[in-house]
Amino acid sequence: MLTKLTAAGDSPKTTTTSAQNAAAMSDPDLVKLVQSLPRGSQERNLACEKLVNRYESLVRSCAQRYRHSPEPPEELMQVGYVGLLKAINNFDPDLGSNLASYAQPCISGEIKRHFRDKRWHVHVKRSTQELRLELCRARTELTQQLSRAPKDRELAQHLGVSDDDLRDAQRADLAFRASSLDAPLSAGPEPGNLADLLGEDDPQLEHTLDMESVWAHWGELPEREQRLLMMRFYGNMTQAEIGERLGISQMHVSRLLTGALGYLRGCVLGAGSRD
Repeated sequence: MLTKLTAAGDSPKTTTTSAQNAAAMSDPDLVKLVQSLPRGSQERNLACEKLVNRYESLVRSCAQRYRHSPEPPEELMQVGYVGLLKAINNFDPDLGSNLASYAQPCISGEIKRHFRDKRWHVHVKRSTQELRLELCRARTELTQQLSRAPKDRELAQHLGVSDDDLRDAQRADLAFRASSLDAPLSAGPEPGNLADLLGEDDPQLEHTLDMESVWAHWGELPEREQRLLMMRFYGNMTQAEIGERLGISQMHVSRLLTGALGYLRGCVLGAGSRD
């Protein structure tokens, strides 16, 4: 990840001597050197490179925990190196000399942050994300122990979680990778795409929305017009039957229906008013 840099004017002999000095220094001394020297200096770059080389195996072990994820191992290593460099810059040698103990959670935290912030296409709870990774490891372990694929009940018992939590972790994969609606479903000469499998717009949905708008203004109608509309559209009564029931003429029923429907239509379209 880091390369040795030779500053302008420095001879190869000087660079070799600096590298030998860095190799002989302890972790705390190298950390102090990195933190005290300006960025871009040759000596700082050599000290930083030495620390990165020493803890490459630690970064690899942290990244190895996520080997079952679809993320490329090289990408996880690069993210782990970022965590290592943050640990080097923030480590206080005066409080302890074990850089590995301080760096390990920094590296793991950086990798987890990478998954949480950059890989999920749909928001998923952090606890579910972490359970998903534990589930991958548990499935591998139980498969080896049982010599078969474990059942959901066995996985939940092994992880000490509820069936609902297990299902959430299993469904988390759907939020981890989004699929294009234009992606072909086969390699044939005329392959369909995912959008072809989706249902069409439900006309009842528009009807439901319209009815919600109608009910919002229903109480603004006079009680007689409410009764009239209920008999016409829910009782399936004719205008003549409604007139006979209410003791008014069919023409009067027609005028009342037209006025009530016109008012509700205006309300739905944003132009309703009663004079």
